[in-house]
Amino acid sequence: MKNKLFDNNRAPTSQNCPLSGKHAPVISYKNIDLLKRYTTEKGKILPSRVTQVSTKKQRELSLAIKRARFLALIPYVSN
Repeated sequence: MKNKLFDNNRAPTSQNCPLSGKHAPVISYKNIDLLKRYTTEKGKILPSRVTQVSTKKQRELSLAIKRARFLALIPYVSN
């Protein structure tokens, strides 16, 4: 008999990080277009479960966003 607790009916999803690989963009506080792509309209950092970014790249991304905010390259909060 199958255990219903471990029955997973979801389709498998690919877990490819868009910021990893040979032709991936460089994560830097100077790359404003990339950083804005990973923030909401209000200015919050999007979680990795939404953007499919790996844990290591998510840490780099959040640090770059915080640096860009500190240097006033991107706003902390949008109207």
